[in-house]
Amino acid sequence: MIRFSLRLAVSGGREAVARLLMIAAAVAIGVGLLLSTLAGVNAIDRANERQFWMNTGVKGGTATAPADPLWWGARMDYFQGKRVFLAQVAPTGPTSPVPPGLSRLPAAGEYYASPALEKLLSEVPAVELGDRFPGRPAGTLGDDALPSPDTLAVVVGRTVDEVKALPRATTVTTIAAALPAECDNDCYGAGVHGDAMVLVLTVVAGALIFPVLIFIGTATRLSAATREQRYAAMRLVGATPGQVSVISAVESTVAAVAGTVLGFGVYFALRPVMAGAPFTGDRFFVGDLSLSPVHAAGVVLGVPVVAALAARFALRRVTISPLGVSRRATPKPPSAWRLAPLLAGLGELGYFVGNRPATTNGQSAAYLTGFVLVMLGLVISGPWLTMAVSRGVARRTSRPASLIAMRRLGDDPRAGFRSVAGLVLALFVTTATLSIMGTINANQGTLNGAPEVRKAVVTTPMGGSESPMVLQAVPDGMVARARAVPGFAGMALVHDNPAGIGAYQYGRERIVPPLVRCSELAQIPVVGHCAPGAAVAAVDRNQFLDLQANAGREWPTAAVSAEEVATLPVRMIYATTDGSASATEQLRTLFNSELPRYEARMAEDWSSEGQKKLQGWRQLANVVLLTTLPIAGCSLAVSVVAGLSDRRRPFAMLRLTGAPLRLLQRVIGLESALPLLVVSAIAIGTGFAAAAMFLKAQMQYDLVSPGAPYYGLTAFGLVASLGIIASTLPLLKRITGPEAARNG
Repeated sequence: MIRFSLRLAVSGGREAVARLLMIAAAVAIGVGLLLSTLAGVNAIDRANERQFWMNTGVKGGTATAPADPLWWGARMDYFQGKRVFLAQVAPTGPTSPVPPGLSRLPAAGEYYASPALEKLLSEVPAVELGDRFPGRPAGTLGDDALPSPDTLAVVVGRTVDEVKALPRATTVTTIAAALPAECDNDCYGAGVHGDAMVLVLTVVAGALIFPVLIFIGTATRLSAATREQRYAAMRLVGATPGQVSVISAVESTVAAVAGTVLGFGVYFALRPVMAGAPFTGDRFFVGDLSLSPVHAAGVVLGVPVVAALAARFALRRVTISPLGVSRRATPKPPSAWRLAPLLAGLGELGYFVGNRPATTNGQSAAYLTGFVLVMLGLVISGPWLTMAVSRGVARRTSRPASLIAMRRLGDDPRAGFRSVAGLVLALFVTTATLSIMGTINANQGTLNGAPEVRKAVVTTPMGGSESPMVLQAVPDGMVARARAVPGFAGMALVHDNPAGIGAYQYGRERIVPPLVRCSELAQIPVVGHCAPGAAVAAVDRNQFLDLQANAGREWPTAAVSAEEVATLPVRMIYATTDGSASATEQLRTLFNSELPRYEARMAEDWSSEGQKKLQGWRQLANVVLLTTLPIAGCSLAVSVVAGLSDRRRPFAMLRLTGAPLRLLQRVIGLESALPLLVVSAIAIGTGFAAAAMFLKAQMQYDLVSPGAPYYGLTAFGLVASLGIIASTLPLLKRITGPEAARNG
């Protein structure tokens, strides 16, 4: 029976072969995108795992083992807005642990740099970068220690005494291999998986897979009506329901298997493109975009099975009674109970607004379930919504094209909605994703800094206010060398205020402002100025880290002489440049070299971690948009073409009876456009509601409008969809000729 089914699948002439090729091509696109999505999630996981070693020394991140202790001091440096991870190490014996990517620990005066950092060191003058890592290169930091080809990282060998003197230096006997339970500012290897990112990734992965599965299911239903008639004829001449089921399953499975094989080819072709796109802020290694055996087996086995089940479901009337196909009885109308999953999904998301689960895994399960229920609800309730609207329109129209289209939609709303189901889901995903990302960006992404502040370099003690490490004296000659840097603008020393001059109460906290000499404050006007005739000002400590210019602010005068202030310890050095990258990085390098216990940053670097996370979220939003919309467009085109092919004989008969071609084209257009516009409006509203509940439950943010780009993109997507529908209408003339009426 299977051999006969295989022969039958390709023995129908060019039409049968073309149908198989179309199904295979559609399945290939869907499988390729599905595999790429799964590989992207795997790549993020692998990138995260390869930077766990950066958490060495962090409480809860490093285990103990019988080995010689390794002195470890790590911090994050910056170069032109890019993070540079710096680990300074000093072994105490031959069994001291070695970080991944290295065959041995660097000796004092040696360093291992990542390939991207090596490239920068060879291209950038040493006074801007290389002088931060004195010594000689001992080799290259291997890929095992790098989450991305763009990662800037260096492991520098020091003496034990040099590492001991570093802030937060510690001894370890193992290298961290996991993310600590609680990551604070010391946790440099957290990757893109903060709690919120775990949730976003989970929801995005589910959102991407849904349209792909709908696309594959749509493709396997191509020419379902033609196959129904063929199998009905077989039943009438004696074929059993089981034989018909085998034939239909084999025919669909052949195309699905071929499409699955081609889909792996599409995936391998897309891998270099995906690897080169910074979806999470950095590029991927091509090898990281791989599939687990479970994912590969699931797709290889699952897609043909889904195709066979889709064919079996589509042809269920044949197996019951062949006469049911020839009579074309009106299907049972969908009931209002189809709204239940949609309402349940929204209700679940609403419930968690005030009852958020305590753990990240619990939150992921809760929100993913809610979003999946909403997406299922849109697909399940779509036919009922289509039927309700079409019947309402039919009662209020008298135009022939509208009546035909609305009556057909009212009689078989499932077929009418099926063609736009993928696009409806894409609009929901787009709305929810851009709303979530836009709201997060509006609440966290405003730290871009005024242009004047971007010209500022801050060097500040490591350890912060909880563990202040002030500088007792500025090294001799450092100020002169800083002033000699081309592009230098001004510098002020921010002194400690042990006497509490100008202190004030802020809630329960007593704020003690640092002191700045007015002669130096005048050199950095972006921070503010002194009162006329004043010698020393008490400046708010947060102003030096503020990303907004405050030149008009007059700071209170401190009752202390400039000479007395000059003898006080230095809490911070604040320097400004002309804004050129060369001047900024030369000053940063100078400060790093002269003050190894301090951290030299641009003022805007303080927000770079949050900006990097936001950039990753924005890139993920782009992934959603660039994936779901094309999938939805392909699904729509395949569905409309399939609908035309399935009904070519009825349309041919209408043309023979005198119906003009333009009338039939209007019928097709209305049948596709009505469910598209109606259910899309509901999907957009549902997307806003789901996003608002997720943001309120998880982050306590109120929904912020996604702005003009979203509305422009949505309008473009709807117009493009209508254009896809219109582009299929010329096919109607070719497939509804007299021969279709004779041979259909």
